[in-house]
Amino acid sequence: MTETKEKRERALVVGVNLNQDPYFEESIEELKNLALACDIDPVGEVVQNLQRPNNALYVGTGKLAEIRDLIDQEEIDVVIFEDELTPSQIRNLSKHLDIEILDRTRLILDIFANRAQTKEAKMQVEIARLRYALPRIRNTNQNFSRQRGGTGTMNRGSGETQLELDRRKIEIKISVLEKELKDIVSQREVRRKKRARSGVPIVALVGYTNAGKSTLMNGMVRKFQAAEDKLVFEKDMLFATLDTSVRNIEFEKGKSILLSDTVGFINKLPHHLVKAFRSTLEEVICADLLLHVVDIANPNHQKQIDVTNETLKEIEAGGIEQVYVYNKIDLAEDVDAAEEKPGIQTSAKKGLGFDALIDLLKEKLFSDYERCRLLIPYDQGGEISYLKENATMLGISYEDTGTLVDVELRSGDVEKYRDFIYQT
Repeated sequence: MTETKEKRERALVVGVNLNQDPYFEESIEELKNLALACDIDPVGEVVQNLQRPNNALYVGTGKLAEIRDLIDQEEIDVVIFEDELTPSQIRNLSKHLDIEILDRTRLILDIFANRAQTKEAKMQVEIARLRYALPRIRNTNQNFSRQRGGTGTMNRGSGETQLELDRRKIEIKISVLEKELKDIVSQREVRRKKRARSGVPIVALVGYTNAGKSTLMNGMVRKFQAAEDKLVFEKDMLFATLDTSVRNIEFEKGKSILLSDTVGFINKLPHHLVKAFRSTLEEVICADLLLHVVDIANPNHQKQIDVTNETLKEIEAGGIEQVYVYNKIDLAEDVDAAEEKPGIQTSAKKGLGFDALIDLLKEKLFSDYERCRLLIPYDQGGEISYLKENATMLGISYEDTGTLVDVELRSGDVEKYRDFIYQT
């Protein structure tokens, strides 16, 4: 006997278009994709044009009646709202509609909970989910058991005493998780400082979710490394990457970069998540250069650029130099007309544009290299080993008094080897 496929929940999507927002339709479509990522089928939508959301119900009373009718007609299981709802809005909507209520923030938190793989990512997501749940604990239909690994503290209390107990449990859990996360962050900081001492430039991939950052990372890895185990996870879906991965990319001897793949951003990214993932996003804050990957085939790519830049400012990375990488040119109708700022055009999936990107990275990151001829005495052979690892060796010969090397050095190393410069 064949197993019956589990029935997916049917959702009604509800949004308020504030002051004729030109990106509203795109945002509603994105909300539907978030629902699909949670295995929920968005089968209908209700929208309303307002100057501001209704304080009590998010939508007006007329729209609420329309929503109630559609719930019955379309056999709706859950209603999903475009914006983050206040605790009182959730309470009032639950009372009027008698159905599960979700908002955009909850969907994003649920996706992160499902996709987190490492211990650090799981802890960051759990902290964000608990902080979101704390003021909403009365609204017990906000059932966090939709995903495995739920908090286990969202119990219906029989009165105020139980409510306070539940809140205290959540606060204690947050405190314990933050202490554990702090220990992991300390270990990350040690690794980061060690990398900084090496003098190798750090380049971080940033951009809207599903712009192709991980595909670009894998393209660079394949170009300069043969090891398949160095590839990062990539998939055409929202938030495929939650854990920061760092790879050493060696363009040539002595000219390497550390390339980091980071979590993608999205419009209305929950503040709880930005705060919880701040330790992971330190990789961005400490970068020497940002590669801002843009899905140029998306008609609303400019809005995605703005959202990314706003999030970078929020994490105090807005001042770091950026290079725009206009990705998915194989899918775009008019790349040149779409570009708002100068950048490199690529198709990470097709392997296009990598040479131009690499040349630009070399120009920006290794422009301070100087060509020198050094005569290293034979009794200081350790310096030769250092140069082979940290400089670009252009030539080597053996003289009576030592080893003569023709090298390209970082400006900092030029000073270190000033006494060895060969005078002809």
